[in-house]
Amino acid sequence: MSGPKFRPGDAVDFLVIGAGAAGGVMAKELAIAGFRVVVLEQGPYWREKHYSHDEIKYTFLPGLTNDVKLQPITFRANEHEPAKLMKAIEYGRQVGGGSVHFTANYWRFHESDFHERSLYGEVPGTAFADWPITYADLEPYYTKAEYDLGISGLAGANPFEAPRSKPYPLPPLPVKSSGVLFERATKTLGLHPYPAPMAVLSQPYRGRPACVHCGFCESFGCEMRAKSSTLVSIIPEAEATGRCEIRPDSYVRKIVSDARGRATGAVYFDAKRREIFQRAKAVVLCANGVESAKLLLLSKSNLFPQGLANSSGLVGKHLMWDNGSFATAVFEHPLNEYKSVQVTRVIHDYYAADPKRGFYGGGGIDARFNFYPAGFALYGMPPDAPRWGSEYKRLIGTYFTRTMSLLAHATSLPMEKNSVTLDPDVKDAWGLPAVRITFENHPDDIANLNWLQERQYEILKVMGAKKIWPQPVEMYSTSVHLMGTCRMGRDPKKSVVNSVSRTHDVPNLFVVDGSNFVTSARQQPTATIQALAYRAADHMVRAATIGELA
Repeated sequence: MSGPKFRPGDAVDFLVIGAGAAGGVMAKELAIAGFRVVVLEQGPYWREKHYSHDEIKYTFLPGLTNDVKLQPITFRANEHEPAKLMKAIEYGRQVGGGSVHFTANYWRFHESDFHERSLYGEVPGTAFADWPITYADLEPYYTKAEYDLGISGLAGANPFEAPRSKPYPLPPLPVKSSGVLFERATKTLGLHPYPAPMAVLSQPYRGRPACVHCGFCESFGCEMRAKSSTLVSIIPEAEATGRCEIRPDSYVRKIVSDARGRATGAVYFDAKRREIFQRAKAVVLCANGVESAKLLLLSKSNLFPQGLANSSGLVGKHLMWDNGSFATAVFEHPLNEYKSVQVTRVIHDYYAADPKRGFYGGGGIDARFNFYPAGFALYGMPPDAPRWGSEYKRLIGTYFTRTMSLLAHATSLPMEKNSVTLDPDVKDAWGLPAVRITFENHPDDIANLNWLQERQYEILKVMGAKKIWPQPVEMYSTSVHLMGTCRMGRDPKKSVVNSVSRTHDVPNLFVVDGSNFVTSARQQPTATIQALAYRAADHMVRAATIGELA
């Protein structure tokens, strides 16, 4: 850790809550613009020396993610069911947030994603709507993110991608066996595979080394600093200005507002669970699509009895989920997919919604291997494999090197009933109400998942798979892409933030993360979250420069 130390009693220019994908962008942009910035991160400040290749620690235990022993979560499918304890959501809990351990897929949204309601029409039972911004509004910020962070890809390889002002700063990563087989099969089917854009360095970049293909990528921190997390790419730039303090182990319990209805800072618990109030001229909430909504709901006052910035009553509503269909297959010859990054090839041929299918939805499909040895032995084998004994042992040895999967990244429709609320009965380790998740898929989402899984079977058969087995599409698993709970819009009665992520109710409070999303697109959100953050930061700098936020 480096950088200045600000006194809590002194009002810094910006208080950023959360040091993840969006919060890291905010730290860098605001500090470079000349403002004093404090970033409160609930997790620790870990670096490369703290990481290891311990599969149990990082995939079975919350090595880099939220710990339900400290922060329990309850889940129910609808408001008529009792909520039960379940790790329904997962997010990065350290400086760098989820960008430290994510798979590193880094897709831009398509042009149509921002106005699908106009293209497709109403979807009954949903709050399906157009965004108040266009792809053109975000394009310069997508480009800025790709160059600041270091993204590997091949511009123009995806015939369905939106226009770009610049190519990727780095060439694509080497193709894996899964990518070769996937590319051959999809081309045979008349589809258009292309190198997956990845937030992993294919070549040295800005003082950071390239990926060494160790295989411990998804769920793990990168000892080489090749994964383009905010931790290693832009947070150091923020600290180098001498105007940004990253304050880890700082668990915010409330954003404080005054009688004028303006944010004045936040109260947080430090590592010793002492309450501290950090004053600020403006507050930027970047805690993720669930924790941001939770914190606004906790920040009640006389002016905001439903929660801060919640005059619309929509804070926490329209939660969108990490939907996807998964099909796994075993092949005759070794693929050795345990090496390198998870994904090297993807298709977007099925991305666009098509009314002829009879439902709304679409998806991107990538080729990957999502398992490490222990997880594969427990969860990766086909359902008809023995679960113990010498044959089980033999099959693990055979299947582990010959197995791969196709993952379809699908749509999740916004419905007001899908929500983040405060559990009335369960408390966290600090005595605050636990998050309660209410979520069930729209029928169109289920139809879309089934349709995509059929496409995955078609591809795997052409790839030459010897055995194929799916994951049930209606199985609720832990969601890591948390979207929609503080949606963006022009009408304060129908949204929480405006087109630059500024809350309608509180002029010096911004919410910038996946909660802003109006629709899910095909829920690879990180590139769009960071583009939104760069765009919002531009607005904040202009507003603060003219004294509008003081």
